[in-house]
Amino acid sequence: MSVVQVCARCASRWPVAGSPAQWCPRCGGVLLSPVDTARPAPAAGRNFRWVARSPYPPLGRRRPAPRRLGPTPRYTQVPRWGLLDPPPPEPDDRAPRTEVAADLAPTLLACTAIVFALAAVSEAFRYALLVFNRVRLVDPVTLAVSDAAVWATQVSAPLVALAAAVTTVCRLVVTRRDVFAARTLADPRTPRSLALGVLVPVVNLVMPGVYLTEIAGDDRRTRTVVRIWWATWAANGVLVAIGLLWRNQDSLQAQADSVVLAAITAAVGAATAVLTLYVIRCFDGLDLFGRPRRVTRWVNAPQSEKAEEAMAG
Repeated sequence: MSVVQVCARCASRWPVAGSPAQWCPRCGGVLLSPVDTARPAPAAGRNFRWVARSPYPPLGRRRPAPRRLGPTPRYTQVPRWGLLDPPPPEPDDRAPRTEVAADLAPTLLACTAIVFALAAVSEAFRYALLVFNRVRLVDPVTLAVSDAAVWATQVSAPLVALAAAVTTVCRLVVTRRDVFAARTLADPRTPRSLALGVLVPVVNLVMPGVYLTEIAGDDRRTRTVVRIWWATWAANGVLVAIGLLWRNQDSLQAQADSVVLAAITAAVGAATAVLTLYVIRCFDGLDLFGRPRRVTRWVNAPQSEKAEEAMAG
């Protein structure tokens, strides 16, 4: 309500619901007559007045003023202390860290695909040496090259894959934000929940596909690509789990089979990285190589009469 009563003691304002009150509910002071805040009354019509009180003590208790130690300062122009507003902060042209990391996702995914493809070739070459070693001895230099290739790919592949996963999460956050902004909506999922759904083992076999399906929309091509990627991603996770369990066996045949399984897992990992890159390109309206995607529509055109006669003849 616009009609209020002001307390003469604590200056609290109390709305007038019915008849005017007399005492302040807060401090017990006297309430002044109702005042309409929307239509302030002139000074002559008020029954109260505002009194400015000095912050200094009375003259009897005021401390003696300190003696000046120099002449009174004089200025050639009007002083401007505090009359100028502080300059506005300079705008930060730097992009947020999330967007910077999101821009690195395609490059790191391509590197991941290359490293996993090299890992698959290294494991396949090692299995070929195992088969060759059944009838002949393997040259030590060839064996050293194989061991070095397998060791290098086994160390670098997880590191590159982890970096690609982190940047892909950032790309997912940015893509979902842009898609929902185009729909005049806000992303219902927080960046932390998206990161946990993508990076936490076992959970990441299901949730990434859900996140992508939510923003795929009605585009049939994008939804098909997302489903293929989801199946490949889940298969890759299952192969990794089987490979970790298979290495606990001690027989020679089991170790040889683990080499084959490692080669298959690396090949599927490379395919998953390529499909992940393709999913990102689909949401950006590009092809796998980052070029604008061309939309082709096939229309059944009726043949002319001359063409039909030529085909009949």
